Amino acid sequence: MTYHGAVKVGGPPDVRELAHLIITKIAVGPYENNAYLLRCRATDEQLLIDAAADAPVLLESVGDQLATVVTTHRHADHWGALAEVVAATGARTAAGRIDAPGIPVPTDLPLDDGDTLRVGQVDLTVRQLTGHTPGAIVLAYDDPQGHPHLFTGDCLFPGGIGNTWKDPAAFDSLYRDVTEKLFVLPDETWVYPGHGNDTTLGAERPHLPEWRTRGW
Repeated sequence: MTYHGAVKVGGPPDVRELAHLIITKIAVGPYENNAYLLRCRATDEQLLIDAAADAPVLLESVGDQLATVVTTHRHADHWGALAEVVAATGARTAAGRIDAPGIPVPTDLPLDDGDTLRVGQVDLTVRQLTGHTPGAIVLAYDDPQGHPHLFTGDCLFPGGIGNTWKDPAAFDSLYRDVTEKLFVLPDETWVYPGHGNDTTLGAERPHLPEWRTRGW
């Protein structure tokens, strides 16, 4: 079946099968967060992005074999099930180095901009973006047999960048990081946000000037 990325809390996950990676998108919790389970096809090693809420729902997809849980940023709606998922699976935790102190579950692997994070034989590149929080991270997968894929947390959505609470400095920082670190990728790049439906960089690129003008 064709992947669409439109998932609802209480509904089924959506699964995307790439040549080297299987991506499962799951909606959880009162804020309709998206969690993403990445599985290396060669090794079956798994990595979870944002154990946001509803641990039993996440564990139903994860099973008992999980290598790593990455938290994209320190806001509580993105780590609500982290402690329970880690206790059930023994997975190591990873987060941006700057945001890690704001996450109550200790971070085993602090991540910096440009780091490489592996899931099995698949490499993910870490990009730090400042503005929604001081040290939010985005994970980028450059599919060697396709287009790039971005797991953007709350930094980039369909229709705009993440909330910066009308702080001009925070907006300027996040807008700059998004444009300089993400929009350098091709239009075909698929965006998997922390809430809501997916998009592509090509769909959003024409709107960058209006985002800049409106300031959010």
